[in-house]
Amino acid sequence: MSEVRWWPETQGDVFGHRIRELWTEQLGRRLDVLIAGCARGDAIDVERVDTRVTGIDEDTPVLRAAVERRSGLDARFLGDLRDAPLPPRTFDVVHAAFLLERVRNAELVLDRMVNALRPGGLLLIRMRDRTSAYGFCDRLTPWWLRRLLWARLAPAGAVGPLRAVYEQVASREGIHSYCLMRGLMIAEDYSATSGPALRGRHPKLVRAALRVVQHLSGDRLPAGRDEITLVIRKPQNHFARLI
Repeated sequence: MSEVRWWPETQGDVFGHRIRELWTEQLGRRLDVLIAGCARGDAIDVERVDTRVTGIDEDTPVLRAAVERRSGLDARFLGDLRDAPLPPRTFDVVHAAFLLERVRNAELVLDRMVNALRPGGLLLIRMRDRTSAYGFCDRLTPWWLRRLLWARLAPAGAVGPLRAVYEQVASREGIHSYCLMRGLMIAEDYSATSGPALRGRHPKLVRAALRVVQHLSGDRLPAGRDEITLVIRKPQNHFARLI
């Protein structure tokens, strides 16, 4: 858990760089990649890397439609992520894009994804931070109001609104504790601002509301940096805890 690289904002195509480095380490062997939460999040740049990409997400109408539109998947699965077909040590890379904050039993889902990683593999996570002002508003807003606000605030083409669960692991402290307990190594930790409403039709109004939440919380819920981006490696060490 030492020597973590910290940055205030994400620096370019971090995930693409790490995947290309892993491909070089594997001497050009094909990498098996799992995109968990494949209905949302930007595609990873794996150009010129030999990969086989599997997409997985929950089976709801809005997610099903988004997954069907997504290109670049060699295989896909829609269903309950707690019992999805994830055989042990199957993937070299698992990319979880804005998934952990919207699923129940998030640690169980994480355990299954880590179990599906080969030793030395990469777990690449992007998630909304429950301890940010944006995450606080997202998880406490009633479903009926979230649907109403989504139509007025979200950018065109955004997938949603989706369930907002935000268990403890969907925070920097929570995910660091999880990795420590599982013997996983966090190599890089970044912050960014990327909430859909901040990129939608009324970003100034949303920013003003978030600043109010930050002020009322005594700055415990920051108005900026609502996204956490992590590069995590499953160790090769045979004495590390295996899930």
